[in-house]
Amino acid sequence: MRAGSQHTAVQLDLGTDPRTGILRRTQKALIARFGRIVRPPDKRRSPEWVLVHGVIGAQTKTAASNASTDGLLTEFGSWEAVAEVSEGELEDRLQRQSFPSVAAKRLKACLQTVIAECGGVDLRHLSNCDTEEAMAWLERLPGVARKNSAGVMNASTFDRKAMVIDGHHRRIMQRMGVVPAKADTAKTYDALMPILPTEWSAADMDEHHLLLKKLGQMFCRPRAAQCDGCPVRDNCQTGLA
Repeated sequence: MRAGSQHTAVQLDLGTDPRTGILRRTQKALIARFGRIVRPPDKRRSPEWVLVHGVIGAQTKTAASNASTDGLLTEFGSWEAVAEVSEGELEDRLQRQSFPSVAAKRLKACLQTVIAECGGVDLRHLSNCDTEEAMAWLERLPGVARKNSAGVMNASTFDRKAMVIDGHHRRIMQRMGVVPAKADTAKTYDALMPILPTEWSAADMDEHHLLLKKLGQMFCRPRAAQCDGCPVRDNCQTGLA
C-alpha cells in the first residue's frame, strides 16, 4: 500500500465515535423491520401549531393532542384568539389531554408570552436564528422544554436538524448504552447530537425518532422490555446482557 493511501485510511478512522455506527445500524434494522416512516412535506405543520401541540401534549397520545390542537384552531380561528380564552374554557376543550388543567394553564401562559415578545403568535423570526439559538429562545417560554423546542425546529416547516426525544427514545438510548443511564431529555439530546451520522438530514432525524417510538411501543417497553425478537438487540447492551 502506498504511503498516501495509508494516510487517507487513517484519516478516515480518526474521530469516529463507535456510537455513530450503532445509530446507523439501528436505523437500518428498524427500517427493515417496520418499513419507512416518512413525514410528507404537506403533513408538516406550522411552527406555531407544533409549539401548541407540545405544550399541551404531556403524557398524551399523539392522536389526542393532534385533535385537541386542531380543535382549538378551528373553533377560535387564531392562536391570538386562543390566548384570550380563560383557563377554565381551555380546560373544557382539552379533556382529551392527560392533564387538561395543567395543559390549559401552560398554553395560555405560553401564548401570552409569545404575543408579548413578538406582537402575535408568530415564530417566523426564528428562521433567522441558528437552531441552537432558536431552541434556547423557545425554552424560555412557559411549558416548553427540550422535546418541544426540538420538535418545533425539526417536525414543523422549519425542517431543521434537531433530534426530537420522547420517553421511548430516551429509554432505548439508555438501555443500548448510547447515552448515560438516567440521562434526562436535555442531556440525552446533548449526548446524541454530536454523534449523529453526518449524512443524516432533518428528515432522517425525524424518521429515526418515529422508528424508535414504534420500537419502544412494541419491544422496548418501560417495565418489561421484550428483548426476544427485538430488531436492534445485537447492538444493545441490555439485550446482550
